[in-house]
Amino acid sequence: MSFEDNVENNEIKDNDKNQNKSKSSGLIIGLIIAVGIAAFFAGMYFSNMDSDQISQEDLDDAIAKLELKMLQNRLPTNQPSEPIRISADDDPVIGNPDAPITIIEFSDFQCPFCARFHVQTLPLLLEEYIEQGKVKLVFRDFPIQSIHPNALPASVAAECANEQGQFKAMHDKLFDNQGQWSNQDTVDALAMFSQYATQIQLDQEMFDSCLDSGKYIEEIRNDLEDGRSYDVTGTPGFFVGNDEIGYVELKGAQPFESFKKIIDSQLEA
Repeated sequence: MSFEDNVENNEIKDNDKNQNKSKSSGLIIGLIIAVGIAAFFAGMYFSNMDSDQISQEDLDDAIAKLELKMLQNRLPTNQPSEPIRISADDDPVIGNPDAPITIIEFSDFQCPFCARFHVQTLPLLLEEYIEQGKVKLVFRDFPIQSIHPNALPASVAAECANEQGQFKAMHDKLFDNQGQWSNQDTVDALAMFSQYATQIQLDQEMFDSCLDSGKYIEEIRNDLEDGRSYDVTGTPGFFVGNDEIGYVELKGAQPFESFKKIIDSQLEA
């Protein structure tokens, strides 16, 4: 069964949640879930924002100012009386699986703010915490298909790369080249994902078979539903902590300092 057929089957099962696409276009038919989101928090993707009408410099400046203004009120000074409990499921891990602190990220590969986190904040987290074995990052899929039609197949591509132990390599390819595949027809985006698999030296036949089958759609659906149960309303969304002390939530592409303040306090606890 092809990727397109697999998605269509899921659309039939959940036709109260999904939107149809024209069959004659040859693109992937429908969505696994149409996420009804009116707006997102600062540093998250805004469904009603036309980013083409705002310069990147103005956008970054506005977000930075808003983040600085909100930071003091956003980070709790005390742990909540009832710690937040979040499941990491069995999703891909970046870093040492035994690291004491976990960042659980709900993310959308087509989301521009998720790419911003990847470019600006993740490298600092890698250098100071993840590569030191203090923190691991668990990546959970939250594709907002209603506004990002290529997010679901990108998530499947990353899961297929994870089968061969190359999740991070594909994760980096997808975010680094987001501008290349983001606005393509889905069939063309899928062809690009296959090229990325070649570039990171995956078993091509195994990857293409996995991608075409859409075998991870149910896994991605589970991530999406879990995120919604945790009140994730946009991307990226983060939960920082562990099962013992609970998790602190961070919404949006927060600066490194936001993560650092939480992680350092948890490591010292």
